[in-house]
Amino acid sequence: MLMDGVRRKVIYVDDVNFGLMTVKDRLKDRYAVFLAQSVHIMFDILRHVKPDVILLDLQMPGIDGYQAIEQLKANPVYADIPVIFVTSQKDRESLLKCVTLGAAAIVAKPFAVERLMDAIEDVFDPSCTKNMFDGLDDDDKPRILAVDDVPSMLRTINYALRDKYKVYTLPKPEMLKKYLNTVTPDLFLLDYKMPTISGIDLIPIIREFPEHKDTPIIFLTSEGTADNLTAAIAIGACDYILKPFEPNMLREKIEKHLKRGSSEAE
Repeated sequence: MLMDGVRRKVIYVDDVNFGLMTVKDRLKDRYAVFLAQSVHIMFDILRHVKPDVILLDLQMPGIDGYQAIEQLKANPVYADIPVIFVTSQKDRESLLKCVTLGAAAIVAKPFAVERLMDAIEDVFDPSCTKNMFDGLDDDDKPRILAVDDVPSMLRTINYALRDKYKVYTLPKPEMLKKYLNTVTPDLFLLDYKMPTISGIDLIPIIREFPEHKDTPIIFLTSEGTADNLTAAIAIGACDYILKPFEPNMLREKIEKHLKRGSSEAE
């Protein structure tokens, strides 16, 4: 996309030449595209070009995508460059590792190039509440809404839960009331402390909606003091989990409260 008349610069790293050329042919009208058939070539390009985003294949001979993003994030010169993984890996452990290492988005192969373009643009939209991770969605899954001002935390939550739940992420808590006019979650995950509005302040907003008078709310917090947590429970939260959390512990708590809510509704 054009930015004040200047196209975004994209480096695409993939060991398959056909894939490189196909993507370049489709992206070249919107972006300045630089191709790298290995991570070594990518770093050669980086000596001369500061890209706006790097598209990185996960499975490559030599240095793979995991090692590449680790090297990028460890270097202050490159650490702020968004990395989008383009991969055929779909198991939860691999995708969660991508997120933990700092991926801004993941697009599953095979993909429509339009989906790749959307992922690139979404990275640069701070107000974007769309799911930035491509994969299988199932509308029959329980719906979880995670509200946190830290994008990396939202990415971690998404990949910890997405195989079993339909996960929505909201990085701007002040948008919650408007967002709830379009999405009806079965459970909320709220960051306890955020710069503009706290998780505690969000509870009355949630309870304003008749359909959410009993919807479970779990706090994610690094401030596990007795007073704070007692106050949260007193005004309507049902549980909390301390950051940094273990994904299986989060899944167990969510399952427990969804089952409890279901049995009470019966």
